[in-house]
Amino acid sequence: MNDSPGEQEASRSREEGQVKRVTAFIGTESRRNTYKAVQEFEKHLKRLGEIEFEYVFLSDYRLEFCRGCKVCFDRGEENCPLKDDRDVLLEKMEQSDGVILATPNYAFHVPARMKNLLDRTAFVFHRPRFFGRVCTAVVTQGILGGGDIVKYLCTSGENLGFHSSKGCCVNTLEPMTARQEEVLVREVNKTSARFYRKLVGPTPPPSFFRLMAFRIARSRIKALDDTYKDYRYYRDNGWFDSDYYHETSLGPVKRLAGGLFDLVGRRMAKHG
Repeated sequence: MNDSPGEQEASRSREEGQVKRVTAFIGTESRRNTYKAVQEFEKHLKRLGEIEFEYVFLSDYRLEFCRGCKVCFDRGEENCPLKDDRDVLLEKMEQSDGVILATPNYAFHVPARMKNLLDRTAFVFHRPRFFGRVCTAVVTQGILGGGDIVKYLCTSGENLGFHSSKGCCVNTLEPMTARQEEVLVREVNKTSARFYRKLVGPTPPPSFFRLMAFRIARSRIKALDDTYKDYRYYRDNGWFDSDYYHETSLGPVKRLAGGLFDLVGRRMAKHG
C-alpha cells in the first residue's frame, strides 16, 4: 500500500533530520480540557516528525492590559509605556516554526488573557513579521459558538504574518462521554495532521484577500512620512516596491489584481 502524502512528508522530514519547534499559547489557567486537547495535538504531531514542543500558559506571564494609547502604532512598540512580558512572548513566537493558539470558549469569545495578547501585539498587524511560519487554533467549548473563535484566531495569526492551517473546535461539556472523547481525539488529530503538512511544506503564495490587504495598506502607509513607525518599517523592508511582504511568485492573474489593488489603495489614500 502506498503511503499517504502526510506519511510521505513525515518520512522525508525524519530522513532529513528536520526538527521543527512548535509553541502552544494557552489562554486559560485551567489545566483541563483545552490542555488535554493540546496534549493530544502534541502526541499526534510527534508521530509525524521531529518536533520540539513547548506549552506557554499566558497565566504564567505578566501581561498588562492595553491602554489604547496607540504609541506602538505611531511611534513604535519600543515606546510602549507598559513594561512587562510582551516581548518575551513575541520572542517565543519568533523562535517557533509553528504556533498553536489554544483556548476555551468564554462567553462566545476568547478569554481575557488571550484577547489581551492579541491586543498587545496588534502593532504587528500593521507590521507583520512571522513569515514562513504556520499557525492554527484549537478551541474547546460547552455547546456552541467556537467555530467563529477558531476563525478569529486563525485570521489574527495571518495578520501577524503566519500562514494559517485550519483549526478545530471540540465540545467538552462535562462530564465528557466516551463518544465526546473519541470525537476530540479524531478532530484534534486531523487538525494536527493538516498543521504538520503546512509546517514541513513550502510557503504558498498569498491569497487574493491577503494580496489586497497588503497593497491597500501599503498605499495608505506610503502617504505618511518617516515620523511614523509604519512608514519607516515598510521603507526599510523594501515593501513600497515589492510584490508582497516576502519573496513570492505571483501568477499573471494575481499580478494584474495587485495592480488594481494598488490603484484602489492610492484612491483611498487620496480621499482619506
